Amino acid sequence: MEIKCFKAYDVRGRIPDELNNDVAYRIGNATAKFLDAQQIVLGRDIRLSSAELAEAVSAGITDSGCNVIDIGLGGTEMVYFATGHLEADGGIMVTASHNPADYNGLKIVRRESRPVSADSGLMDIRTLAECDDRLIEARKGEVDRVSITAAYCKKLLGYVDLDKLQPLKIVVNPGNGGAGLIVDELESNLPFDFVKIHHEPDGDFPNGVPNPMLEENRKPTIDALAATGADFGIAWDGDFDRCFFFDENGRFIEGYYVVGLLAESQLADHPNSAIIYDPRLTWNTIETVSEHGGRPVQSKSGHSFIKEVMRREDAIYGGEMSAHHYFRDFYYCDSGMIPWLLVAQIISEAGQSFSSLVDDCMARYPSSGEINRRVPDTAAAIEYFDRYYRSKAISVDNSDGISMEFDTWRYNLRASNTEPVIRLNVESRGDVDLMRAKTEELLHKLDSLK
Repeated sequence: MEIKCFKAYDVRGRIPDELNNDVAYRIGNATAKFLDAQQIVLGRDIRLSSAELAEAVSAGITDSGCNVIDIGLGGTEMVYFATGHLEADGGIMVTASHNPADYNGLKIVRRESRPVSADSGLMDIRTLAECDDRLIEARKGEVDRVSITAAYCKKLLGYVDLDKLQPLKIVVNPGNGGAGLIVDELESNLPFDFVKIHHEPDGDFPNGVPNPMLEENRKPTIDALAATGADFGIAWDGDFDRCFFFDENGRFIEGYYVVGLLAESQLADHPNSAIIYDPRLTWNTIETVSEHGGRPVQSKSGHSFIKEVMRREDAIYGGEMSAHHYFRDFYYCDSGMIPWLLVAQIISEAGQSFSSLVDDCMARYPSSGEINRRVPDTAAAIEYFDRYYRSKAISVDNSDGISMEFDTWRYNLRASNTEPVIRLNVESRGDVDLMRAKTEELLHKLDSLK
């Protein structure tokens, strides 16, 4: 059979025509076979279809003779943590992150929480799953239901000095995803006053699918900040591997500027370390890391690439402007919980508002934020931009789409690895009007290709 829900980084598809119990069983069985695993961690998000799919994955794994460590409901990073912490042979998270409610998926890692993606085994798992030669052992594996929440929360709290935290008021918006469960677990250890909105996990997503990248989904967090006078706000996607920030004025802070803030913080404790960044927006990160004695290292966008470079460089931290933040001591994986704890400590120690901590870098390097467009042929679009702008550019980088730098502005244009769109990012050196004008110019050219 053909399985159509394999993507570049994970498995994701519509329920039930692209992903169903049979497909989930096949992938569970194939993963155990591919990893030659003795035990695999299994977790799931709050989607209505996740529990049943997880059971099917579990059956596929145990039929192979492999044991399942079932950590139950949680976030993707909890599978990352459990796989490393428990020294399992792999991990599978049942989640579709920020996709619509009728989607679901699987994220797969191997030992030490190393990613399994299209270039590191995911297509091999697909081949095994599509064939009807199942791995069925006479002695089935066992399912051990384990709570790793206490150990996971201890790990998170190890990233901050509790004595330095001030009694901040923080708006938290899990979007009815899973993040609220962990905020509640952490709450008794922290001096914060949490303003909780859309807090209860609910796979029906009564307030819309948790995806703070969508502007319409930001309003409840902004309104809560205005109503409560909180120090800052946080919103998460459904499996909370990404967190998004709002300052005390309700202004959405692009992930790009958070990367610089966290890089500076990590370098204060780990001088001379490598910091990994992606090519979409770069100038602020490069300048901040260099100013604070770090070594900026570029990687292609996407978690599998970032994690590979993180390990190669033994980087203390890596950040993508898409709100993925990676930490060496968290198995080089991304977390949506560690960043907001660090930001809270940064604000506490600085004695300044969140806005004052990011205003300068936002003014030095104003950016468009990521803009998505559908075009008939993403490769042809990138080639067109290459031809049109190359002669004017100071430097050109084709390692991830196309990045071009000019005297006072730069852009990156790349095809999405997860959606049928092309993504544009533009930034300038201290000139908002120029950034906006160049963004409009580039979008006009993109729209002309339709």
